[in-house]
Amino acid sequence: MSNIAENRRARFEYHLEEQYEAGIVLHGWEVKAVRAGQVQLTDGYVLIRDGELFLIGCRINALRTASTHVSPEADRTKKLLMKKDEIKRLVGKVEQRGFTLVPLNLHYKGGRVKAEIALAKGKAEHDKRNTEKKRDWEREKGRLMRHKVSSPKA
Repeated sequence: MSNIAENRRARFEYHLEEQYEAGIVLHGWEVKAVRAGQVQLTDGYVLIRDGELFLIGCRINALRTASTHVSPEADRTKKLLMKKDEIKRLVGKVEQRGFTLVPLNLHYKGGRVKAEIALAKGKAEHDKRNTEKKRDWEREKGRLMRHKVSSPKA
Protein backbone atom coordinates (compact mmCIF):
# COMPACT_ATOMS: atom_id res chain seq x y z
CA MET A 1 0.00 0.00 0.00
CA SER A 2 1.68 3.20 -1.15
CA ASN A 3 0.35 6.59 -0.12
CA ILE A 4 -0.63 9.15 -2.74
CA ALA A 5 -1.86 11.97 -0.52
CA GLU A 6 -2.41 12.31 3.20
CA ASN A 7 -4.66 14.59 5.24
CA ARG A 8 -2.33 15.23 8.16
CA ARG A 9 -4.60 17.95 9.48
CA ALA A 10 -7.35 15.40 10.22
CA ARG A 11 -5.32 13.80 13.02
CA PHE A 12 -4.80 17.25 14.58
CA GLU A 13 -8.40 18.48 14.23
CA TYR A 14 -10.28 15.28 15.18
CA HIS A 15 -10.33 12.34 17.57
CA LEU A 16 -10.34 9.38 15.16
CA GLU A 17 -12.54 6.47 16.22
CA GLU A 18 -12.80 3.90 13.39
CA GLN A 19 -11.13 3.75 9.99
CA TYR A 20 -12.56 2.34 6.77
CA GLU A 21 -11.32 1.82 3.24
CA ALA A 22 -13.46 2.86 0.29
CA GLY A 23 -13.08 2.71 -3.45
CA ILE A 24 -13.28 6.00 -5.30
CA VAL A 25 -14.90 6.75 -8.67
CA LEU A 26 -12.51 8.76 -10.85
CA HIS A 27 -12.44 9.95 -14.46
CA GLY A 28 -9.53 9.02 -16.70
CA TRP A 29 -7.82 12.41 -16.48
CA GLU A 30 -8.13 12.26 -12.67
CA VAL A 31 -6.35 8.91 -12.52
CA LYS A 32 -3.48 10.32 -14.58
CA ALA A 33 -3.28 13.39 -12.34
CA VAL A 34 -3.35 11.21 -9.20
CA ARG A 35 -0.48 9.12 -10.57
CA ALA A 36 1.43 12.39 -11.10
CA GLY A 37 0.76 13.39 -7.48
CA GLN A 38 -1.58 16.31 -8.20
CA VAL A 39 -3.89 15.63 -5.23
CA GLN A 40 -4.77 17.70 -2.17
CA LEU A 41 -6.93 16.30 0.65
CA THR A 42 -6.58 19.00 3.30
CA ASP A 43 -10.06 20.53 3.01
CA GLY A 44 -11.83 17.27 2.20
CA TYR A 45 -14.80 15.76 4.00
CA VAL A 46 -17.25 12.94 3.36
CA LEU A 47 -20.97 13.58 2.94
CA ILE A 48 -23.77 11.01 3.06
CA ARG A 49 -26.54 11.63 0.54
CA ASP A 50 -29.31 9.13 -0.32
CA GLY A 51 -27.43 6.24 1.29
CA GLU A 52 -24.25 6.94 -0.72
CA LEU A 53 -20.91 8.43 0.29
CA PHE A 54 -19.38 11.39 -1.53
CA LEU A 55 -15.92 12.91 -1.12
CA ILE A 56 -16.10 16.70 -1.25
CA GLY A 57 -13.22 19.15 -1.21
CA CYS A 58 -10.61 16.72 -2.53
CA ARG A 59 -8.73 18.70 -5.14
CA ILE A 60 -7.23 16.91 -8.15
CA ASN A 61 -5.44 19.35 -10.42
CA ALA A 62 -5.54 18.44 -14.10
CA LEU A 63 -2.30 17.87 -15.94
CA ARG A 64 -1.38 20.30 -18.71
CA THR A 65 -1.57 17.40 -21.14
CA ALA A 66 -5.26 16.75 -20.40
CA SER A 67 -7.21 16.01 -23.54
CA THR A 68 -8.93 18.82 -25.43
CA HIS A 69 -12.36 17.14 -25.42
CA VAL A 70 -12.39 16.87 -21.60
CA SER A 71 -13.21 19.82 -19.38
CA PRO A 72 -11.45 18.99 -16.10
CA GLU A 73 -13.05 20.22 -12.87
CA ALA A 74 -10.51 20.13 -10.01
CA ASP A 75 -13.03 20.20 -7.12
CA ARG A 76 -15.48 17.68 -8.54
CA THR A 77 -17.51 15.68 -6.00
CA LYS A 78 -16.32 12.07 -6.13
CA LYS A 79 -18.41 9.07 -5.19
CA LEU A 80 -16.98 6.61 -2.66
CA LEU A 81 -17.69 2.91 -2.96
CA MET A 82 -18.38 0.74 0.07
CA LYS A 83 -20.66 -2.19 0.86
CA LYS A 84 -24.24 -1.24 1.64
CA ASP A 85 -24.22 -2.63 5.20
CA GLU A 86 -21.03 -0.69 6.04
CA ILE A 87 -22.62 2.51 4.73
CA LYS A 88 -25.76 1.89 6.82
CA ARG A 89 -23.64 1.43 9.94
CA LEU A 90 -21.78 4.68 9.19
CA VAL A 91 -25.04 6.55 8.57
CA GLY A 92 -26.34 5.44 11.96
CA LYS A 93 -23.24 6.59 13.80
CA VAL A 94 -23.06 9.93 11.99
CA GLU A 95 -26.74 10.75 12.56
CA GLN A 96 -27.11 9.51 16.14
CA ARG A 97 -23.79 10.12 17.85
CA GLY A 98 -22.62 13.29 16.09
CA PHE A 99 -19.63 11.81 14.31
CA THR A 100 -18.09 13.28 11.15
CA LEU A 101 -16.52 11.39 8.27
CA VAL A 102 -13.11 12.69 7.21
CA PRO A 103 -10.72 11.41 4.54
CA LEU A 104 -7.32 10.40 5.94
CA ASN A 105 -5.46 9.46 2.80
CA LEU A 106 -5.56 8.20 -0.76
CA HIS A 107 -3.49 5.15 -1.58
CA TYR A 108 -3.03 2.41 -4.17
CA LYS A 109 -4.25 -1.10 -3.50
CA GLY A 110 -3.94 -3.62 -6.27
CA GLY A 111 -3.48 -0.88 -8.87
CA ARG A 112 -6.66 0.93 -7.83
CA VAL A 113 -6.97 4.21 -5.97
CA LYS A 114 -8.58 3.79 -2.54
CA ALA A 115 -9.59 6.34 0.08
CA GLU A 116 -9.13 5.74 3.79
CA ILE A 117 -11.88 7.50 5.72
CA ALA A 118 -12.39 7.77 9.47
CA LEU A 119 -15.28 8.22 11.82
CA ALA A 120 -14.18 11.24 13.85
CA LYS A 121 -15.26 13.71 16.51
CA GLY A 122 -13.96 17.27 16.53
CA LYS A 123 -11.38 18.18 19.15
CA ALA A 124 -11.93 21.05 21.54
CA GLU A 125 -9.41 23.91 21.54
CA HIS A 126 -7.66 22.66 24.71
CA ASP A 127 -7.24 19.19 23.17
CA LYS A 128 -5.49 20.75 20.18
CA ARG A 129 -3.17 22.65 22.51
CA ASN A 130 -2.35 19.41 24.36
CA THR A 131 -1.60 17.69 21.05
CA GLU A 132 0.73 20.55 20.13
CA LYS A 133 2.48 20.41 23.53
CA LYS A 134 3.03 16.67 23.18
CA ARG A 135 4.44 17.08 19.67
CA ASP A 136 6.77 19.88 20.80
CA TRP A 137 7.96 17.84 23.79
CA GLU A 138 8.68 14.79 21.59
CA ARG A 139 10.67 17.01 19.22
CA GLU A 140 12.62 18.59 22.12
CA LYS A 141 13.24 15.18 23.71
CA GLY A 142 14.65 13.91 20.42
CA ARG A 143 16.88 16.96 20.17
CA LEU A 144 18.15 16.47 23.74
CA MET A 145 18.84 12.77 23.15
CA ARG A 146 20.78 13.50 19.96
CA HIS A 147 22.77 16.19 21.74
CA LYS A 148 23.52 13.92 24.69
CA VAL A 149 24.66 11.07 22.45
CA SER A 150 26.85 13.26 20.23
CA SER A 151 28.59 15.19 23.04
CA PRO A 152 31.85 13.57 24.31
CA LYS A 153 32.16 12.62 28.00
CA ALA A 154 34.57 14.63 30.18
